[in-house]
Formats: sequence, structure tokens, C-alpha cells
Amino acid sequence: MTTTRRSATYWMIVDSPLGELLLTGDGSGALASLSVPGQKGGLSPRPEWHRDPKAFRAATEQLAAYFAGELREFDLELRTHGTDFRERVWTALDTLPYGTTTSYGELAARIGAPRNAARAIGGAVGANPLLVVRPCHRVVGAGADALGGYAGGLPRKRQLLTLEGALPGGA
Repeated sequence: MTTTRRSATYWMIVDSPLGELLLTGDGSGALASLSVPGQKGGLSPRPEWHRDPKAFRAATEQLAAYFAGELREFDLELRTHGTDFRERVWTALDTLPYGTTTSYGELAARIGAPRNAARAIGGAVGANPLLVVRPCHRVVGAGADALGGYAGGLPRKRQLLTLEGALPGGA
């Protein structure tokens, strides 16, 4: 019988303007997820997980600088697992510049998918395990007033886009 050894999960909670952020990883320094309370598909610490703030030093420093308006691009090792399609979408999210937005259709075009793949793109964006760090909040609907969805809730999406100057006047 072959046994697959699962790596341990490390975690910590960081206070932020969005509320508490739950960071998880495998202890190597790579960030596997960042979620907020009440997030669709979000995580909660489990008893078998190991709390270790030292494992997330770079992430906490960069998050603090981002929320202070001093950091526009995260430089962290990320370790996520998704289907090939989701990984392509998530890689495209990583290229969205600070302070800008794009539509689901435009994101589809970036990865070579047809524009009518917007629904599938939306599913992949919604499954992003790294809120804030992987900027899924920068993907909006095609209509002038359509923010689209956000796993962390639309008020948080508005807050992030306002911080980045993509929503003038705090709309």
C-alpha cells in the first residue's frame, strides 16, 4: 500500500482595513491562500494546522505597505493549485496593473480564450485563493456601473479599488 504524505498547513491572521485576513501556506514561505471572514469558499483555521507568524513575515510586511498606499505590486512566492484553466486565469490576474480594471471578456482575450468564455473566466476569478495579493478585485463587469462579483464581498472590492484609485471619489 502506498501512502501519500500531506504537507502541514501553517497559518496566521493579520488585521487589515478589510478585516482579518487569514493567510495559509506550507511553511516554506510561499503563500497558498489569503481569505477574509465570510468569504465565499474561504478557509477557517483547523485544529491540525500550525499557527506560525514567522512563516508569513514577507506577506504581512507587503500587505501593510499595500494598505498604507506604499506598495503597488506584491513580490511573494505563491503556491496555489487549480486546474490548468484556472492557473492560466490566475497568472493573467497577476499581470493586471495597480489602479486599473479589466473586464471578464478582456481577461478571456488575455489568455487566448474566446470572449464568450467570460462566465468560465468569472468562475476561475471567483475561485482565486489569494484575495488582494492576486488582484481579482481588478476584474469588473463590462457595463459602466457593473463591478461584477467578489468572493470577499462587493464592499471590500469597492474599498480595494478606491484604495488603488480605480474608483474615484469612493464610488
